[in-house]
Amino acid sequence: MLTRPSPEGKAVDTALARLSETIGPRITRAAGILADHGRSEAYHPPCPPDLVAFPETTKEVRGIVTLCRDLRLPVVPFGAGTSLEGNAAAPQGGITIDMSRMNRLLAASPEDMDVRVQPGITRKQLNAQLRDTGLFFPIDPGADASIGGMASTRASGTMAVRYGTMKDNVLGLEAVLADGRIIRTARRARKSSAGYDMTRLLVGAEGTLGVITEVTLKLHPQPEAISSAVCAFPDLKAAVDAAIAVIQSGVPVARIELLDAVMMRGMNLHAKLGLAEAPHLFFEFHGSKSSVAEQAETAQALAGEFGGQGFAWATSPEERSRLWHARDNTLYAGLALRPGARALVTDVCVPISRLAECLVATAADIAESGLVAPVVGHVGDGNFHLLVLHDPDSAEELARVKAFNERLVRRAIGLDGTCTGEHGVGFGKMDFLELELGATVDAMRLVKQALDPLGIMNPGKLFRSPPAPGGTP
Repeated sequence: MLTRPSPEGKAVDTALARLSETIGPRITRAAGILADHGRSEAYHPPCPPDLVAFPETTKEVRGIVTLCRDLRLPVVPFGAGTSLEGNAAAPQGGITIDMSRMNRLLAASPEDMDVRVQPGITRKQLNAQLRDTGLFFPIDPGADASIGGMASTRASGTMAVRYGTMKDNVLGLEAVLADGRIIRTARRARKSSAGYDMTRLLVGAEGTLGVITEVTLKLHPQPEAISSAVCAFPDLKAAVDAAIAVIQSGVPVARIELLDAVMMRGMNLHAKLGLAEAPHLFFEFHGSKSSVAEQAETAQALAGEFGGQGFAWATSPEERSRLWHARDNTLYAGLALRPGARALVTDVCVPISRLAECLVATAADIAESGLVAPVVGHVGDGNFHLLVLHDPDSAEELARVKAFNERLVRRAIGLDGTCTGEHGVGFGKMDFLELELGATVDAMRLVKQALDPLGIMNPGKLFRSPPAPGGTP
């Protein structure tokens, strides 16, 4: 556990007593629940809160935030807990607001292709309820993340190359600010020139400016036909060059995922796919039957120009599900390569024209460092991830892994890329945000100070700022 100052015990006791009067047993300090809300799939040490609240309405969220303001207690919004950079951890203690009970679909408008939901609904729950409308929500970060968490971290995932990221698919938000005010950032119109874009400001803010209590989302038509395919390549550069060629040729591919030879070995161990242990591209095509066939033929021809072999099709729902389920479980596939290890899961994103350069240099760095670090990437938009395996009990090995991660991030930024394509900053990449954006981070601090002058909203995330009451970042 990280060493961190805790809020005054009296303030925590007062919060527990007052909230017990309003939400009853839905406020708790049970040790197991605190522990569950202080850890994630990340390599970072756990940081549990002092209390966990489970609100069911925006009014209850407002009451919790207002009480935290009065008592100077940190507020940490929590979705499904799948964050990878400590985004939902509580390094300064305080109250974690678990949104899992706020999981309703509030209003759907199929004719306008939008939907209004509470933040705790997960993307799979949402799509299950939309099934009969002929519409779906396409953003797929792999895990069954909550919509509020996805908005807070500006998530994207495997289908961003066609459908965009959360910033492109959130029409508006309801949020509770640090002073207890409830705001709506936009109406349902598809475009607006009315003032500051508060929606985009809160999307990606990781709960540091307010607690999201409703999200209005764009929906997309369910495709008439879907086809998936996998293709092996002689080396990593050939696979990346093929992916770039597909994108630059204008093929509206829905997904194009890269898995290196090491990751393919892990996937074969975990999911029994039986594919060649060589770099692969996983494709998915959406559209009419004729357009899907045309897209696939073009992609297959382009892949062949770069040495792609064994273009294997998955057209039935069962085959596609098996393929993408294996892709979505790459964390466990990677861990299968070294039982007992933990993974530093990191990501960077570069302009697509620099992707091959970045990946080839990174592969050489992995080899020189003697690390096991399988690669998986959303190469259609220049984003890739590494699972850097290490012994959790070896301080020396963890230090070596962190040094590698720093070199990776510096390499990406040097290629005009970003320290994180979709995981967010949390407290894991604060220093890298400064490296990437420089004085722009000072402007972020000014926004934070204006909306959260007491520093209670998810403190210790995104950037180092003046100490929050009761602790230091």
